[in-house]
Amino acid sequence: MPQFPRYAIYFVPSAQNALYRFGADLLGYDAYSGKPLPFADGIEMEIEGWKQLTVDPRKYGFHATLKAPISLKPDKTEDELARAMRKFARTPRAVPQITPVVRAIASFIAVVPRDSCPDLQRLADDCVTVFDDFRASLTPEDRDRRNVSALTDEQVMHLDRWGYPYVFEDFRFHMTLTGSLPAERRTELLDVLQKRFAALDLQSASIDRLALLRQSDATSNFTIVSDWQLVAA
Repeated sequence: MPQFPRYAIYFVPSAQNALYRFGADLLGYDAYSGKPLPFADGIEMEIEGWKQLTVDPRKYGFHATLKAPISLKPDKTEDELARAMRKFARTPRAVPQITPVVRAIASFIAVVPRDSCPDLQRLADDCVTVFDDFRASLTPEDRDRRNVSALTDEQVMHLDRWGYPYVFEDFRFHMTLTGSLPAERRTELLDVLQKRFAALDLQSASIDRLALLRQSDATSNFTIVSDWQLVAA
């Protein structure tokens, strides 16, 4: 079983950002306050069973993963991780810019970049490697939960080295809006969510922040401990 607390390094837009409000209101959870939110106006009438369809992503808050949830090594502390993240954020870099769109990824729906973005790939790669010294080794139970038989050889290698299979060439930036959907409902939900997103008329988004989130125990949601603006080169 995972060791708690667990920590994650995510991109989370600022609390008042239109993209954040869109995602947080759909999920019904604000990772900044750690409190539930009323669902976006009318979504429960438009989509039957919306609350149940968003149970899984609600636990993590509206975010994009840069370093997947970890338990800390016994000799590492939350404060040390936060200091390392602050230093990382203050190191000038090209701040990624994307055109966000809503698409289906496998069995769920998410906000994703319309086009590939090398700066975003570089940011994600750096987060995987720079902060790995804080990560406790996977327990056998954690490894088994990853359904290793369904992974490629490369993904298994990444899982064993970095604690997570979907890194580097397998990384896909996404901000999840639903849990896994049955195939017969995917088109219906995608249509509704794309129309709602189009109403924002959001032509670009800066991936300009790092957030440190904590999950206190197996039943709790991830909440934001601290966040930092990236310094542009």
